[in-house]
Amino acid sequence: MTVSGGLRWPGGPGLPVRGACEHTFVRWSNLTIEAEAGRRLPGYRDAIVRHFDAPEALDTTFYEVEARSALNRVPKASRMPFRWTINPYRGCSHACRYCFARPTHAYLGLDAAGDFERQIIVKVNLPEVLRAELRRPSWRREHVALGTNTDPYQWVEGRYRLMRGVWEAMRDFRNPCSVLTKSPLLLRDLDLMRQLVEVTEFSAALSVPTIDEKAWRATEPRTPHPRARLEAVAELNRNGIPTGVLVAPLMPGINDDPRQVEEILVAATEAGATSIAGIGLHLRGEVRSVFMEWLKSYRPDLVERYEELYARGAYLPRAERQRLAGLVRKLGPPRSRWTRTADAARPALARGRTRRRGAPGEWRTHGRGAAGRQAGGAGRAAGGERSAPVGTGGGRPGADTGGGALGQGAQGTLF
Repeated sequence: MTVSGGLRWPGGPGLPVRGACEHTFVRWSNLTIEAEAGRRLPGYRDAIVRHFDAPEALDTTFYEVEARSALNRVPKASRMPFRWTINPYRGCSHACRYCFARPTHAYLGLDAAGDFERQIIVKVNLPEVLRAELRRPSWRREHVALGTNTDPYQWVEGRYRLMRGVWEAMRDFRNPCSVLTKSPLLLRDLDLMRQLVEVTEFSAALSVPTIDEKAWRATEPRTPHPRARLEAVAELNRNGIPTGVLVAPLMPGINDDPRQVEEILVAATEAGATSIAGIGLHLRGEVRSVFMEWLKSYRPDLVERYEELYARGAYLPRAERQRLAGLVRKLGPPRSRWTRTADAARPALARGRTRRRGAPGEWRTHGRGAAGRQAGGAGRAAGGERSAPVGTGGGRPGADTGGGALGQGAQGTLF
């Protein structure tokens, strides 16, 4: 068994093991590891290549790298509601056809289509690096958003468990934070989240673009079931973790049926969601070609319509944005009921942060919590320029600032 980067697999007779943090090695009987000659990732000197003999990962390659920074600064011009992000993984096995983070793989010499889904970068030392950065005297305990790039609770998190180390660090340093995900795997860390809300501001949001089986399987082929996500929203809120729902992206002709949207909003309200936000589909950079190629095979009848809708750029025309915004505005839960569910779930430290209307074209329900603001910010993030290549972080050249969506030039609209 061989390893790239000069690191030898632990456990072999007489094989030396380099001193490393607790997250450097992950041991399972169903793991294989190999060296790939000539493979180098920009920003990293060495990458350890791993494969897992699990059905969900048989055709996926994971690159273990050592990050030089954990906290990534979001450019001020991006108009995000948060200034810092953390990204444990690059690439995402969820394989969402519309994912706005896809272009970031180009900086690694990989493509935005299949490579983004099957070549995953794992920052194995991220929890330790994060602790060192939070300990710096210059750090001012600003809010940190997770899930603004690829999903921190994608399949491989069940193996590496990096998020537990992240939450432990945030708890120990009492640092405000939030998370956006498509996976109920975050319930694994419910114990740490309950500790977080006791010492700092913390909230979560689950992305639920559709609950229609056909649309879900077509647009998000490797994600957990949408109803499982809504059940996670309910469980988190029952445990005092303020959790909202992001209905995004709304794609004309695919998941914008008013009856389907209403069903999501009703289910989210019943789950006690503390915020609901909606985002229209953005097709920026390489995402456009990936999405349109998929659309030709899935819904060829919609190709001409989408070419017209996005003929002038990455965003929907104003009239279409207003139509989609109206779906959430008209079908959203009554304010009185919404206020009660939010207050029941949210600790006092978050109350008073109501924001029903934001930037032009943006609309959200009477929700609270940083994750609600993060979910809304994700829509504006989708409009930004791509970030610089991954590798150094901290806002310096080459920083992974949230996945190519958090750059300058965001339009500040959800729809």
